[in-house]
Amino acid sequence: MLGKGLLDILIIEDNSGDIVLTREAFEEVGLTERVHIAKDGEDALRFLYHQPPFENAPVPDIILLDLNLPKKDGREILHEIKNDEKLKVIPVIILTTSKSEKDILSCYRSYANCYIEKPVDFDEYIKIIEMIKDFWLNLVRLPGEKKN
Repeated sequence: MLGKGLLDILIIEDNSGDIVLTREAFEEVGLTERVHIAKDGEDALRFLYHQPPFENAPVPDIILLDLNLPKKDGREILHEIKNDEKLKVIPVIILTTSKSEKDILSCYRSYANCYIEKPVDFDEYIKIIEMIKDFWLNLVRLPGEKKN
């Protein structure tokens, strides 16, 4: 977990293009944190529960979660995270293309920390990542964070 040094950020995303875009956006805004990728819902749960091949995976400080995932979708992953005593304190940011009011309501009912629609334009994507950085990494305190 966080110690005001490096953050562990888990991106749960199946689209390779979006993974590359997110990594580039992190670099663009100066985030040198450790970014971990789970490409489907089952891998995400294995990562979070330290199951093979993720036995040495860190507990993420923040999770960026897409909704439309293979094997187990993001809604199921969110529900599982927020119903687990050890995991529920991890902020989960929904980052998805879905504009569905049903999805938005469902995610907040399952205790998502925020819901963001993925922009298509790279410059807009960078702005979104910059806002995530400013809010979640500079403004709020996260569990386990040591402030000086």
